[in-house]
Amino acid sequence: GGFTKYAQAGGIPELRAAIAARYRRDYGARYSPEEVMVAAGAKQALFSVGLALFEEGDEVLIPVPYWVTYPEVVKLCGAEPVFVPTDPEDGFHLNPEAVAERVTPHTKALIVNSPCNPTGALLGPEELSALASLARDHDFYVIFDEAYEAIVYERGPFSAAALKGEHVIVVGSLSKSHAMPGWRIGWVLAPQEVIRAALAIQSHSITHPTSISQQAALAALEGPWDEVRKMVEEFRRRRDLGAEGLNRIPGVKCPVPEGAFYLFPDVSVYLGGDSAALARLLLEEAHVAVVPGEAFGWPGRLRISLTQPTEKLEEAIGRIARVLEEQG
Repeated sequence: GGFTKYAQAGGIPELRAAIAARYRRDYGARYSPEEVMVAAGAKQALFSVGLALFEEGDEVLIPVPYWVTYPEVVKLCGAEPVFVPTDPEDGFHLNPEAVAERVTPHTKALIVNSPCNPTGALLGPEELSALASLARDHDFYVIFDEAYEAIVYERGPFSAAALKGEHVIVVGSLSKSHAMPGWRIGWVLAPQEVIRAALAIQSHSITHPTSISQQAALAALEGPWDEVRKMVEEFRRRRDLGAEGLNRIPGVKCPVPEGAFYLFPDVSVYLGGDSAALARLLLEEAHVAVVPGEAFGWPGRLRISLTQPTEKLEEAIGRIARVLEEQG
């Protein structure tokens, strides 16, 4: 008995069906279970897709700022990352024209993270559609990483799954929506030929996602989402409190993110814009851990997580303020 035996390489049938049903219910996206692959988290899903699709000589477009894993996945798969700048004045939203300018005959894919880690930028339906159209017109894949899809504030959620087509790949996860990153369950929605290729990689690497975790994921997907909504409301409170506190610090400019659970303030007036040095200073002097913007391809900013309780967040911002004020 139990769920400790081998399972199917692409996930247990009940979970694949539940994932497909969830996107149909929430977004009107009609995926069959054969167009779904369950993976050991969104990161491993992305890696299996990359190994299936990318090869030497390919170029993969990555908007900046980016999640730290994207360039590494592309390079490990033998392809070349090509970076696409975004504009902080436009909330770090990805401009399709900036993408089009960097498309070449070698472009194999574009990776889009919405809501974005670290910026919190959330692309709306028109923006998602424009990127999917660009991929179709130039014959490359657009891989939408939607790990933070459920964590949105004033608008949304949105999913590119509604744009289902032969150039659209969607990566999802329960790690953020259900606060279960240690269970390592994510998935891919894609055309069947992409799923088959990714499955070939997955079956020879991890065999299949953990069978016990898949049962937990099934329970999470099919259960009530009331706790998810409560969690998002708590993140909203922390977001507002954190952004307000940071914006009171002289020289710091902190935009209010549209999704995810990070703040990405501009601290470039301190230490000559060396945010890596500033992050070290904050760790040593304030005992506050932040991630420097250099990790995301955007120096001069810090990523601050909102995963701690309000009291700790307030204390952390107070400590950051004291250290920065000492820097003058």
